[in-house]
Amino acid sequence: MRAYVGQALIPAAVGTVLGVLAGHLFAVPVLAETGEVYGTSSSAIAPWVDLAVVAGVLGLVAATAWASAWRAGRLRTVDALAVGRTASAGRGRRAVRLARRLPLPQPVALGLVRPFARPARALAMGTAILFGTAAVTFTVGMGASLGEVMKARAHDAADVVVPAPVPDFGPRSPAPGKRPEADPAAVAAAVGAAAGTGKHYSAATVRATVSGLTGTVDVTAFTGDASWGGYTMVSGRWIDRSGEAVVPTPFLAATGTRVGDTVTLNGLAEPVPVRIVGEVLDPRKAGMQVFTDASTLATARPDLTETSHHIAVTPGTDVADYVDALNKDLTPLRVTARAGGLDGGSDMVVTLNALSAILTLMPVAVAALGVLNGVLLDTRERVREIGVHKALGMTPRQTVAMVLTSVVVTGLVAGALGVPLGVALHGWVLPAMGDSVGLRLPGSVLAVYRVAELLPLVLGGLLIATLGALLPAGRAARARTATALRTE
Repeated sequence: MRAYVGQALIPAAVGTVLGVLAGHLFAVPVLAETGEVYGTSSSAIAPWVDLAVVAGVLGLVAATAWASAWRAGRLRTVDALAVGRTASAGRGRRAVRLARRLPLPQPVALGLVRPFARPARALAMGTAILFGTAAVTFTVGMGASLGEVMKARAHDAADVVVPAPVPDFGPRSPAPGKRPEADPAAVAAAVGAAAGTGKHYSAATVRATVSGLTGTVDVTAFTGDASWGGYTMVSGRWIDRSGEAVVPTPFLAATGTRVGDTVTLNGLAEPVPVRIVGEVLDPRKAGMQVFTDASTLATARPDLTETSHHIAVTPGTDVADYVDALNKDLTPLRVTARAGGLDGGSDMVVTLNALSAILTLMPVAVAALGVLNGVLLDTRERVREIGVHKALGMTPRQTVAMVLTSVVVTGLVAGALGVPLGVALHGWVLPAMGDSVGLRLPGSVLAVYRVAELLPLVLGGLLIATLGALLPAGRAARARTATALRTE
């Protein structure tokens, strides 16, 4: 027993060290992208995590190896020397009799009842598939949720945007009787008059102070209806009249307020009281933002020159042609329209998709290796039985079918159990991620699973089982009948 446990711990120790190093390499981009999505600084992995991983993995390997070694230590010498022995009499016989009544080919029936002959081994393989399916389900959901957070962060629902002009440094005096260049009203008039303009609004940011907060907060003032602009509400509603505002969760926590309370914006020409009517998901600038209507700040006379304009074109309008036509009218105003939102985050999308793919393939590979180990051991024990089947006329294709179908039931059951486990894990981890950075995640971020997506994930358990069983199935099909029979 000690020999076998030590034999298992040696490669496990090497694999654990390499795995910790690889984990750190993967964690760097993951933490960086997650920090950028949530608007926080990326953190390093704490040393206690490494110690816990090393101790946990080696402890799990030792416990698993001890269970198998204990059985080997109690095994009789005669049984240990009998290579290719079949399962004990009576084990799985009921399943065999039931399978014979089904209208299935004999190799398929023999494969389907195999888990009942070796229930412990089937349980071990099923556990590997279950955790692999759960990990894939969680990773897919996490990628989709981070994508939703990224959309809420970017506010890129507009088809066309006119960014705020870059301010000129130094004194500039417009000609008498002539409007200043980049006048927001002139830009808005040009946008409204352009053919193909559907909905549009403008946004300008000023700085203000709020009692109870150190430093300043960014106050975004909208002209027009910005409810369609990609702002994701956590609770409450969007602003629809003067004197109302929506704020992110960190602002509510820092000021000790909640939806329905009133705060006063200071630092402008005069104090401006606003009533909080909604909580918005926005991780930018540590959540210290206030979104309100421009009319709310009218009495404070803020400088709204640096204004961006956001446009949704009418259905059927070509965005590229619309931008070209609009820019002809905007050229005298020294601003330029372009397609897409202010922060599409295309690079971040590519990175998140790549990381999701890597984190999906890793648990699939680990689970498939677990199945490979179990099926390889099973076919090794059944070498004489497979030789007898071949002597009676079983073809290589039928042998492959028998081995592959031996993991079908295990894969389907483990997939059906692993998907709900992954969904539950996602529902627990993602809110905790939000809470760690002071954000409450709305249902649109958490409810990312669709029924049409869950069914392929359930079948993913079958895919993992099939991938793991392919190599042993091919090996069993290529085995010579005479060689298999000589193992008796």
